Amino acid sequence: MRTTRPYAVVLAAAALVVGGWLLAFDGLGGVRQLPDVGYTLLDGTHASTGDLRGKVVLINFWATDCVTCEHEMPQLAATYEKFRARGYETLAVATSHDRPEVVRSYAASRRLPFRVAHDRDGSVARTFGQLQMTPTSLLVNRHGEIVKRYYGEPDFVALAKLVDELLAEG
Repeated sequence: MRTTRPYAVVLAAAALVVGGWLLAFDGLGGVRQLPDVGYTLLDGTHASTGDLRGKVVLINFWATDCVTCEHEMPQLAATYEKFRARGYETLAVATSHDRPEVVRSYAASRRLPFRVAHDRDGSVARTFGQLQMTPTSLLVNRHGEIVKRYYGEPDFVALAKLVDELLAEG
């Protein structure tokens, strides 16, 4: 019978903790500045993230079959409505595994008030590095800097407070 040395167990546990810490702080490939990437909105309009400079933006990667995404959508809409007059924007990017007609139907049936794009080939998501889960959201300040990453549903009270602070920075 082979026994595991205690230091090997401690070393393995430390590696898991450090790996999780790195993922939490750098899980999108180390992107700190919002990359300029093109996308197409559901209405066929072509745009790019560069068009969002000067605004505080939440970019939300989601899927129509994601239970957490479904749950957070009304709160994303409410946050957008609360702050949009002050220069806040939301860009919801549906993942490539969703069919275009399903994304269009989802957005229309829920009357999503913000920009919705479909990442048909996954190129938008790849620009931000490897996305590990949906929803994943990025909060970007007016200078195009990614200031916060959310894996899963954000704490919307804390998000609203941070958005308010970023908008106040002018």
